[in-house]
Amino acid sequence: MKPGRAARLCFLLLCLCCAGCTGWQSAMDPQGPAARRLDQLFWLFTGTAALIWLLVMLVLALALLRRRMPPEAVAEHRSTVAVGGAVAATVLIITGLTFASYLATRQDSAGHADALVIRVRGFQWWWEVTYPDAAPDHSFLTANEIHIPVGRPVRIELAAADVIHSFWVPNLAGKQDMIPGRDNALTFTVQQPGIYRGQCAEFCGLQHAHMALLVVAEPPEAFERWRAAQLAEAQAPRTPEAAEGQRLLEIKACGACHTVRGTAAAGTLGPDLTHLASRQYLAAGMLPVTRGALAAWIADPQTIKPGNNMPMVSLSADELQALSAYLVDLK
Repeated sequence: MKPGRAARLCFLLLCLCCAGCTGWQSAMDPQGPAARRLDQLFWLFTGTAALIWLLVMLVLALALLRRRMPPEAVAEHRSTVAVGGAVAATVLIITGLTFASYLATRQDSAGHADALVIRVRGFQWWWEVTYPDAAPDHSFLTANEIHIPVGRPVRIELAAADVIHSFWVPNLAGKQDMIPGRDNALTFTVQQPGIYRGQCAEFCGLQHAHMALLVVAEPPEAFERWRAAQLAEAQAPRTPEAAEGQRLLEIKACGACHTVRGTAAAGTLGPDLTHLASRQYLAAGMLPVTRGALAAWIADPQTIKPGNNMPMVSLSADELQALSAYLVDLK
């Protein structure tokens, strides 16, 4: 192996080990009942496969060590018994593992009377997140970041807007496909506060690898504070530069694709930007939410994430500065 390839392989293995140790994104670090059942199922499958491999190797070793062949009739009888036993064992093992898999996943789509319902819709290549409520003025949209209360069941209702996607937060639950025209659901409970990374687990186009999301699990009181803040309209500009940025957002193409509640921007093609700066990342995990990153994304989104549906908007340097100053204050 070439030195460069070896170094890259070592770096990749180090990243995987670090991910498993920190729990940033690892199915081996379950943080709720649903993920724990899948973790146990994984080890059951792994242990069964390892045991079968050891038995096969043992039989092979015994066959190689035999020095004398038995009579033909005895050999034929033994062969028939061995084949029949192997077939019966295979049927029993597959049946047992299938039943175990059913028991581990049957509750993933079950309903709970007190579950928090969140609707997630997959787009190329970002996530629309809706918190519905019986009262329309208590419903709101966000994007690429899901906040949930610790200890309460959460039901994620899944749909796809364009192509097949797959919702997967390894620390919290298994994968669930999102198929256009078909609604799916996933139920889980998080028992520890933390930030858990998820991603699309079904190849959905050029930027499939850059379609991440965060699940932020927090104490119930912190979640309610966050929810109340999300229900509010966008923060008013605090400086003349930010006020100019709001004006530009409303008159340029930005307002035709994005919504900022409390302003004239009411587009529905792209993510809701009302509280953009309260999120941790832009463009489904591509960039941190900073003024510089916002300016870079607005100036040339196709260089940062080729193939995405955001067009390049013609802005002067001063206009770009004003627009980024306004957006970075939308908390």
